[in-house]
Amino acid sequence: MNRFFRALLLAAVLPLLGGCVAVAVGGAAAGASAAHDRRPFGIVLADRNLQLSAYDSLNRDKELALQNNVSIIVYNGKMLLIGEVRSEALRQRAEQRVAGFEDIERIINELEIREPEGFWSRRRDAALTGQVKTALLDIVDRAGFDPTRVNVSTAHRVVYLMGLVSRDEAERVVEIARNVNGVERVVKVFEYTD
Repeated sequence: MNRFFRALLLAAVLPLLGGCVAVAVGGAAAGASAAHDRRPFGIVLADRNLQLSAYDSLNRDKELALQNNVSIIVYNGKMLLIGEVRSEALRQRAEQRVAGFEDIERIINELEIREPEGFWSRRRDAALTGQVKTALLDIVDRAGFDPTRVNVSTAHRVVYLMGLVSRDEAERVVEIARNVNGVERVVKVFEYTD
């Protein structure tokens, strides 16, 4: 086979392999994060699937998707809704759009009725999330504690904490999160292992 045909064949096959590499890398990343998680691997995957399905359902309602700011976090079958919607009717509609999935045990609707925040405010919340996650790395006095087991989300300077933790771990996590500069309030949505 001459060089031209090899190059042509390689050019045709490489885009197809890129998808395989992305799937392999994505699967490896999911497996690596699940290795530190207290949830069984199947639950981790089910939670991610539920989150994607909920976003898909929400995005089918163009008013909710384009004119409001709704974030969905799923952890161990618990679905947390945070962000802003413009009316109580939209708040209820958002919950209805994500309800009804078989594996959802509970929906925690923390959506606030207000004008959606702008880019800089959402960016500040994302920075707070990062600061809290970084601060959790300081927990070295709890044997076996892994900060990656705590899901941290922020909306309107309110930090939401989810995860499977002991009561002792939860107290320490909340104490650290409350002391991060800029955090106005901490909401626990933990499940306890003890």
